[in-house]
Amino acid sequence: MSSGYESQRLLDQYLLFHYGIPAQILEGASVFHGEEEVEGLHFPEATVWSTLMLDRYEEKDQDELRALDVGCAVGRSSFELSRLCAEVLAIDYSQAFIDAARLLQTDREVSVRRYDEGQLETEIRITCPEAVNPERVNFELGDAMNLSSTLGQFDIVHAANLLCRLPEPRRFLYRLPELVKAGGQLILATPCSWSEEFTPKENQPEGSTLEFVHASLDETFELKREIELPFLIRDHARKFQLSTSQTTVWLRK
Repeated sequence: MSSGYESQRLLDQYLLFHYGIPAQILEGASVFHGEEEVEGLHFPEATVWSTLMLDRYEEKDQDELRALDVGCAVGRSSFELSRLCAEVLAIDYSQAFIDAARLLQTDREVSVRRYDEGQLETEIRITCPEAVNPERVNFELGDAMNLSSTLGQFDIVHAANLLCRLPEPRRFLYRLPELVKAGGQLILATPCSWSEEFTPKENQPEGSTLEFVHASLDETFELKREIELPFLIRDHARKFQLSTSQTTVWLRK
């Protein structure tokens, strides 16, 4: 996987993406005329709360729910899952991302450099959201294609914008039936941005990404929801990346 995920600039970018409030993300961007009109500002939260079938947990003791967040990046979705689940295991391949998530877990806020133009930057403070339960989350360094055989099973498995960054995505997909409990939910979100920088061409889908996922999961999962979730990432005041992530929710048979 790319060593670029250890760079300070990318770390700052992801921390702003996950935790920045709209005013912090959009400041200086004249292309936007009002925060309420801008899509994609709350993607890490949306992959949890816009997807989960929450009615399945009305009669279940939340003190027993376990969640796994694979490719957790700097941890916002992991913290959101801690609102619902008693235990959240959050795994990422980047040591820098894991270290930042752990720092937010203990200090609740960190400084981030927001890039404005050229060498101009602004130091801002971002905070861990209120009403989460940081003590329920365990951040670990790990590889989505080589997850430990001792993880056990989970009520919820969440993997956002991970699949098309894996050298061998089928290895991750084939492992999922062992990780999700019967009746449990799997959330897969991907912008389908396949690139040989991350995934050799022979390991990429020949058709659509959804067909590729169906071929791996249909025997053990049932597709329950498919939605498109936008996400907006700031490069600098005049450059933003607006994408959508094909987000599917699967129920373990």
